[in-house]
Amino acid sequence: MAEFPAVSKLLNLFLNISFLFLIFLCFTHHFKSSDSSFLLSPGRNGDSGTGCGQLHEYSDREWKCSYVKSHEGCQNGGYIDYLQLFYCNFDPVLGYSALILWLVVLFYLLGNTAANYFCSSLEGLSRILKLSPNVAGVTLLSLGNGAPDLFSSIVSFTSDETSEVGLNSILGGAFFVSSVVVGIISVSVCHSRVSVERSSFIQDIVFFLITLTCLLVIIVMGKINLWGAISFFALYFIYALFVSTSHLCCRTEGLGGSASGSPILPVSKNFIGYQTEGRLEAEEPLLGFAGDDDKPTLQEKEGVLSERKRRRRCLDLQPSTSSHLFVCRLLFFLELPLYLPRRLTIPVITAEKWSKPFAVISATIAPVLVAVVWNSHSSELNWLVYLIGGLAGAISGVVAFFTTERSNPPTKWLFPWLAGGFLMSITWTYIAAEELISLLVSLGSILGISYSILGLTVLAWGNSIGDLVSNVSMAISGGEEGAQVAISGCYAGPIFNTLVGLGLPLAFKAWSEYPTYYLIPKDTSEYETLGFLMGGLLWALVILPKRNMKLDRCLGGGLLAIYLCFLSLRIARALVPV
Repeated sequence: MAEFPAVSKLLNLFLNISFLFLIFLCFTHHFKSSDSSFLLSPGRNGDSGTGCGQLHEYSDREWKCSYVKSHEGCQNGGYIDYLQLFYCNFDPVLGYSALILWLVVLFYLLGNTAANYFCSSLEGLSRILKLSPNVAGVTLLSLGNGAPDLFSSIVSFTSDETSEVGLNSILGGAFFVSSVVVGIISVSVCHSRVSVERSSFIQDIVFFLITLTCLLVIIVMGKINLWGAISFFALYFIYALFVSTSHLCCRTEGLGGSASGSPILPVSKNFIGYQTEGRLEAEEPLLGFAGDDDKPTLQEKEGVLSERKRRRRCLDLQPSTSSHLFVCRLLFFLELPLYLPRRLTIPVITAEKWSKPFAVISATIAPVLVAVVWNSHSSELNWLVYLIGGLAGAISGVVAFFTTERSNPPTKWLFPWLAGGFLMSITWTYIAAEELISLLVSLGSILGISYSILGLTVLAWGNSIGDLVSNVSMAISGGEEGAQVAISGCYAGPIFNTLVGLGLPLAFKAWSEYPTYYLIPKDTSEYETLGFLMGGLLWALVILPKRNMKLDRCLGGGLLAIYLCFLSLRIARALVPV
């Protein structure tokens, strides 16, 4: 684990260099071909036309280029016209390489923004609202960990053509986490004979099965009204209330694991990206410790900080050498492309990240960015929105300049800062999710693969890698208690993503159709996904109690076999249509 920060930093550098390379590549090809503008103008509408289904009727790339440039249905709602880039600007090898590299960068932006900015704002809000670790764990922490899935689902439901991406990505992610992640955890800790708490496990499994049953009823009906969507969404609050009450009762009786000082749910996940912002994620749970006696002392924190500073020395070179200074500056500038735009627009007031210049600039630019994003989704350009955003930015920037100190973050009127950070984290997460969905839809059109398969695999896997890394690491290194928290997270997370990640977009769509019903697009493959997913849950519900609640190869192997059978069936049907 000591080498992880170095590997993470190298990965972060690779992604930033890739980002710079992609920008250089796009603009050099753009200037070589002046009639091929791949940037979509504000007020774009990716849902116009009749889709891009006739693209593969043409065999020549020049004809395909003409088709995607003249057909509005080939514009998939993002800020970049990927089909035009692929067919008009790049050759096939360069096109595939650039799109896959950009896909990785977008996954990084989505996960890193949620981990470093969104969760930080939620942490501050939980302190201001004085939420207990139990309540915060099943509400704010779940929201922070599920932000990529949630916003990907919301974006996909903005268009009827891509709504199947969101539904399949949520189900695919839930299946991956509850089967593959739980399976890998079980196989990894089988030699330790680790057991999990029976009541907590059965409680999560049963509620997850109830959730999937409700979703199955909605899919069978094929439609849902506003009140039905709100009821489905509200099931999560019933689950959160039940979990909080059970933990409170256990703590009162002195039987609960929360009394030991462990976080109720896993800490926020950030699977890729070096922590250039300086947040001590691994050392302290996102929402603090349940027991005051387990908080680290000041000396321990200083030791952690000194260790972190030691690790962050550039390549461990001696600071006296001139090459060290050059390399450090070079690496610093290479890390800026993906870091600086977010740092300049998301207010951050934590002690580790505090900087008055950044705070003033972010307070000034943030409203302008919101105005730009707002106008990009309007049918026509509205200069009044830009004017309001500019005035709001100027006023908030002046207020921030005169009410903050250079050396210390603000200690009063924290709510506007935290609310601003929360709003801008949502804005950046939404931008990344929107572009990610647009890219996946374009890849589906290029490869001739259904959007549901891409949502079930690529999007689901990308959003679930964080769960895999964080939960498996916690189970291996945390002993029996760590395994308990990891297994709980493998079910609490998918429950949140299913009820909130699907319930909220369904509520928005039903609201837009009120007082009539919102018609859910038909996709018979969803029955297969739900069937295999519920089969995996039933396997765990039957096997684990019979094995004395001990995680072993029988449980893990069965879950992995179920997922592989399902995946093989779906891929076979995609490659060989019936």
